[in-house]
Amino acid sequence: MRDVYIYDAVRTPFGKYGGALSATRPDDLAALVLRTLLARHPGLDPGRIGEVVLGNANGAGEENRNVARMAALLAGLPTGVPGTTVNRLCGSSLDATINGARQIALGETDVVLAGGVESMSRAPWVLPKPDRAFPAGEATLVSTTLGWRLVNPEMPQVWTVSLGEATEQLREREGVTREEQDEFAARSHDLAVAAWESGFYDDLVIPVPGVDLARDESIRPGTSVRKLAGLKPVFRPDGTVTAGNASPLNDGASAAVLGSAHAADLLGARPQARLAGWAATALEPQYFGFAPVEAANRALERAGITWNDVGAVELNEAFAAQSLACVKAWGIDPEIVNRHGGAIALGHPLGASGTRILGTLAKDLRESGRRWGVATICIGVGQGLAVVLENQTA
Repeated sequence: MRDVYIYDAVRTPFGKYGGALSATRPDDLAALVLRTLLARHPGLDPGRIGEVVLGNANGAGEENRNVARMAALLAGLPTGVPGTTVNRLCGSSLDATINGARQIALGETDVVLAGGVESMSRAPWVLPKPDRAFPAGEATLVSTTLGWRLVNPEMPQVWTVSLGEATEQLREREGVTREEQDEFAARSHDLAVAAWESGFYDDLVIPVPGVDLARDESIRPGTSVRKLAGLKPVFRPDGTVTAGNASPLNDGASAAVLGSAHAADLLGARPQARLAGWAATALEPQYFGFAPVEAANRALERAGITWNDVGAVELNEAFAAQSLACVKAWGIDPEIVNRHGGAIALGHPLGASGTRILGTLAKDLRESGRRWGVATICIGVGQGLAVVLENQTA
């Protein structure tokens, strides 16, 4: 088994639902991040790319028919470069990274482009086909933007509650308060604003041509615990999950260059970080938000290190409540988590979030000089993914 490295990572700014990126097709967003990676490494012969692997959670609209292959063609890659799309919902692009890493580790190729894309604004409505021709009754359009749809009646109802209701159940079980959630959410915005102001994201985020969006659109400067405390619960009248302490709906794309040690010669670049371990885990669907706990623990074990070695964590903030539950379960210092803002502020375009947190983690390690980091994400229907990175630039 060969070592696998991250050589580069980019993403678009993340747009709000119905916002600045809502007029841009998802396959065009995906093609943009691939094209940018090629332009940043002009010494790489595109024909040496063994695979394009992209994640996408919806896949019912313009990104249907294997968006990885479509984006590769739109980006101008040779027609001989194959592409495949994976769907593990919110974890899709982190799963794409793991899939690409396996190909490199097994010696099948030296370079893979991995990433993901989502346009939640452009996710279509779907209409199920009738069981027989010419039905007399009415049919209902179903939105594919987020959550369960066309649920199999054989599925236990306890599993099929909304993501928000599931988070309410998890915060009850784990004892997470409304005040803790609002403090966590305010911190996410404060750190995101500071990261942008300091230039941290300048080489990670690329503009979308023809779109006036320089930064992530969901960030709200000046967000305070007091303001967040005034928001009403969304999923229960007496609940704690609000629009302010949950991630928003977003559009965006992200991608990374993965390679073997030999890829350094092909790219003319040094690796940023080594993928030292990864893991996928699953639990009861209604507790999906807690799944990163075991996923990260297993990934650390496979990397041969412990939480005591970890200096940075990128945990996708689906909800403040589930993020807090995970951090408490790990027993780690909350200050090492999402130091440059998280999904509550930056946004969560489902299929793009995995390589967003991975690229952020690689740069965090590079700038801080810390050796070990963990990128992890919860996934609807009760799954979690985690990847351990080892800094190669210190």
